[in-house]
Amino acid sequence: MLTNRQEKILEKVIREYTKNAEPIGSQYLLSKYDFAISGATMRSELAALEKMGLLYQPYTSSGRIPTDKGYRFYVNDLMKRRMLTRNEQMKLHEEHLKLKAQNRRLARTTAKLLAAFSKNLAISGLIEDDEYFQAGIKSLLSQPDFHAIDEICKIVEVLDYLDDNIENLIKKTREGRTETLIGRENPLMDSEDCSLVVSRCRLSNRKNVLIAIMGPKRMEYAKNISLINYVSKLLKE
Repeated sequence: MLTNRQEKILEKVIREYTKNAEPIGSQYLLSKYDFAISGATMRSELAALEKMGLLYQPYTSSGRIPTDKGYRFYVNDLMKRRMLTRNEQMKLHEEHLKLKAQNRRLARTTAKLLAAFSKNLAISGLIEDDEYFQAGIKSLLSQPDFHAIDEICKIVEVLDYLDDNIENLIKKTREGRTETLIGRENPLMDSEDCSLVVSRCRLSNRKNVLIAIMGPKRMEYAKNISLINYVSKLLKE
């Protein structure tokens, strides 16, 4: 059971790591946020969060970064739900209508929209057709999390075998629900470095569509969940 202060510290570590992709140290947190505690107390709290498996140090004397367990606690218990702004909704709706008017295929259109607005990799497809499209690979690989060649190869492998592995993702979803699959929970990739936000919804023609955003584990979960929910709503209309 976390104290209120430990919850606040964990939330700030995740917020800063999401923005900077660098381990977060005690002095950084004390200089940026008003915790009103000593450096020794902050170090003790970070050590306690690490002992609980919510944070870890990638190397000695570094700051901390969140673990899968830390992200799961954040998404389930700490994260504030985010609604798209009216301007974001209108822009998304306009782009959706524009692409529909050009007679683009629904799945391809949806993947491009989600990739453009999330700046991550997006996947979309009609389950009955068993054909899936992806967009946004350049945006995903431009993230500092994926500069190592082995991580790049793993992402490319996801795309090469997407049709073969999509059934594993479908099994993780429930119609009408948005699921968040963090790190090792991601069934598309044998790596702890990526997360998925995914939803399955039924269209007016009764067909099932799967949409997903895949990004680094430090992705903006609240924003991507909101995007998936709004695009699901557009598709159902």
